Order: sequence, then C-alpha cells, then structure tokens
Amino acid sequence: MPTYVIERHIPGAGALSPADLQAVSEKSCAVLRDLGPTVQWQQSYVTDNKLYCVYIAPSETLIREHARLGGFPADSIARVHRVIDPTTAEAGG
Repeated sequence: MPTYVIERHIPGAGALSPADLQAVSEKSCAVLRDLGPTVQWQQSYVTDNKLYCVYIAPSETLIREHARLGGFPADSIARVHRVIDPTTAEAGG
C-alpha cells in the first residue's frame, strides 16, 4: 500500500501544548476510525509552523478526505516511492 507524506501549514505548531497536540491526535484518530482500516497514520513531525505527517493509504483521495473531515490543512501530499537511510550507502559494496 502506498505511503504518503503530508505537509500541513499550521502557524505556531511548534508552540502547541501537549494538550493541544493530544486533541489534534484524538480528532485525527476519530476520523481514521470512521474512514476504516485502509488509512493508517504512522507518525508526524512538528516543526515551528508545519506538521509533516506520514500515512499509509490506498489513494491520495482518502488522505484528502481525512483532512477535510478532520478540518486539517493538507497543503502538499507526496507519494513516497522509495525510502533510503544510511544503510543504503552500504548496498553497493
């Protein structure tokens, strides 16, 4: 199943309190339960003014539906084609 990285512009995201982040997470999980098991949230990275979220889903359409139902921005959605890490450097040798 495809993996997607979603960029969400949320001014002040880095200053959100633990309670704020919990509320956002609860909302996201509630929407995911309604959408069914084919859309899975793996994790999110919180920066100063953005969230970068990693999801597994059968289509970008379902990612957009999650954003719409949750009231979250989805400024950019990119499908992941490959994952590399430091061990990738060792593959050739």
